[in-house]
Amino acid sequence: MRFAAGLILVFLTACSSTPKGAYYKDDGPGDRIPSNLDRIADATPRAEPLHKYANRPYQALGKTYTPLTSVRPFRQHGLASWYGKRYHGNKTSSGETYDMYAMSAAHPTLPIPSYARVTRVSNGKSVVVRINDRGPFQGGRIIDLSYVAAHKLGFVQAGSAEVTVESIVR
Repeated sequence: MRFAAGLILVFLTACSSTPKGAYYKDDGPGDRIPSNLDRIADATPRAEPLHKYANRPYQALGKTYTPLTSVRPFRQHGLASWYGKRYHGNKTSSGETYDMYAMSAAHPTLPIPSYARVTRVSNGKSVVVRINDRGPFQGGRIIDLSYVAAHKLGFVQAGSAEVTVESIVR
C-alpha cells in the first residue's frame, strides 16, 4: 500500500506565488487538462466487496488509523484538498491506478472501496466519489479528492475547501 498523496502532499493554501493554484511542489493540474471536465460523471455507487488488505488498521506519521470494516452511515465536516499529476498513474491503497480525471478520493478511515458524497460548504456544490485510497495525513484535512472532483466543487485554485463528507450506503 502506498498511503498515497495524503502522506506527502501538503497543500499550501496561502501560497500566492503559484499561478495555477496552491498545490505542493511538483503536483498540480497537469499539462494537458481535458476540455470536458465538467461532463465527467460522478462515481456510480454500487455494492462491491471490501478490499482484503486496505481496511486493516495502519499507521501513518506516527498515528494509528482504524478503517471502518463495513459501509455504514458516516458524516464528517472539515477541510478537503486535492491531488493531481504527481500521483497520476501510481497505485492507490486499493491497488488500482490513480486517475486524476476520475471521480475518486482518499480518506483515512472510510472503507475501500466505498462511495461518498462530498459537498462544498461555501457554494453547495456536491460530487459523488469512490474511495479507493488512504490519506490525507497532515494539515487538518479530512479527504483528498481527485483533481476533477476538486474542479467540479470549484476549489482547484484555492487548493482546499471546507466540505461535508457523507458515506453512501447501498
